[in-house]
Amino acid sequence: MTGPWLRTGPCTPDMCVGAAVVAAGAARRALRLLAAAVVVLAGVPVALSLRHAGPAVRARVTGTWARLLLRALGIRLDLVAEEAAEATRPPNAAGVGGGAAGSGGRGEAGELVVANHVSWLDPLVIAAAVPSRPLAKREIAAWPAVRTLAAGSGALFIDRERLSALPSAVAAVAAALRAGDSVVAFPEGTTWCGLGMGDFRPAVFQAAIDAGAAVRPAALRYREDGRPSTRACYVGEDSLLASVLRVAATRRLAVEVRLLAPLRAAPPAGRPRARAALAGTAEALVRAAADGPPRQERGRAVAHLPKPAVSPLSS
Repeated sequence: MTGPWLRTGPCTPDMCVGAAVVAAGAARRALRLLAAAVVVLAGVPVALSLRHAGPAVRARVTGTWARLLLRALGIRLDLVAEEAAEATRPPNAAGVGGGAAGSGGRGEAGELVVANHVSWLDPLVIAAAVPSRPLAKREIAAWPAVRTLAAGSGALFIDRERLSALPSAVAAVAAALRAGDSVVAFPEGTTWCGLGMGDFRPAVFQAAIDAGAAVRPAALRYREDGRPSTRACYVGEDSLLASVLRVAATRRLAVEVRLLAPLRAAPPAGRPRARAALAGTAEALVRAAADGPPRQERGRAVAHLPKPAVSPLSS
């Protein structure tokens, strides 16, 4: 079944996932899984306590927890931030402009962060890099621990199977943006293996237009030993357990978050044209960045995010 949110991609584990470049031994795998389980279980009471916390505290604690979990699984996180002055747009991006975005403070609209979707790890990766609230599928509310963790992060839940739920979902995202929160969405509506990506559906971009918020494209790239990797992908009929075990068995796994310059819809554009233009421009920029050269380009700030002082299990 497909729809405005619910889609399927062409990737499958058998077709896309190969052997690890450097495999982790049995002891390292076991230690990583144990450390990850401890972080997840410890996160449940923390998430419960965050339900009444302010947005800044919630985002800071969620980001720290996400970095701990990535570290426990042996994943290095790199952040590449592009300045607003460097904004570019494809030649066909009518009705879209670059510009500085708000910091997400109170009284200032947050950003709609839109990224390509590869793995169940993606929301954790973005949370670790950018203070934000995830847009989460309603299905995860059936998983008690995950539901608690998502609610503690301030997740906005959407029903991808009901077209009638689309306006309320867009309105909820717009309200969060107006309140100064940044919201993370994956407009492909499904995961790809990381060697390609799908098209961005425009529906969620309407929330940024309604809220007067900037759209911040972000490209996610998973790598092993500096080379593109599909080991972290979660595609097709893959199970979450199989994907977790595969990640734990992979050494030297890193993920790069490339935050591109913010975009805004031009005021004269009509609603359908404006959101379609935003979606098309953001997709083109993310696609180019996801296929681009590795870190350390001139003119961009590159940072290895600090490692929490626990679980030295990477590499």
